[in-house]
Amino acid sequence: MKIYSYDSQKKTLLPLFQSAVAAGFPSPAEDYVEKKLDLNELMVPHPTATFFVKVEGSSMEDANIFSGDILVVDRSLEAKNGAIVVAILNGEFTVKRLIKEKNKVFLCPENNSFSKIEIGKEDSFEVWGVISYIIHQAK
Repeated sequence: MKIYSYDSQKKTLLPLFQSAVAAGFPSPAEDYVEKKLDLNELMVPHPTATFFVKVEGSSMEDANIFSGDILVVDRSLEAKNGAIVVAILNGEFTVKRLIKEKNKVFLCPENNSFSKIEIGKEDSFEVWGVISYIIHQAK
């Protein structure tokens, strides 16, 4: 797993149309941009706690996370039940959905070819961060 830190010194302002784009029937396009958007400001509310992680593997494909995607990981967020997290399990990084049931904790893949993992008392386990955004190329 490749981990990249956030560089708060680099800002890129991109055009943002105030009008939403119709995903159904087309609507007339506006000929001007009303404001600028910095993707860093949108996706990185906690710069010192934010990292970018490159995904390898197919265990989260049903959550629209594919090999080669970049995950925005916020280490300041609380890992709530159902969150997609980067975890360290027995010294290995993994991306899974965190499920808490009764007194048990599971790391659950989003691909039926993989089995969920129950975290046992003998396991070394840590939630490293919570996924806040998934970046992948449109296909």
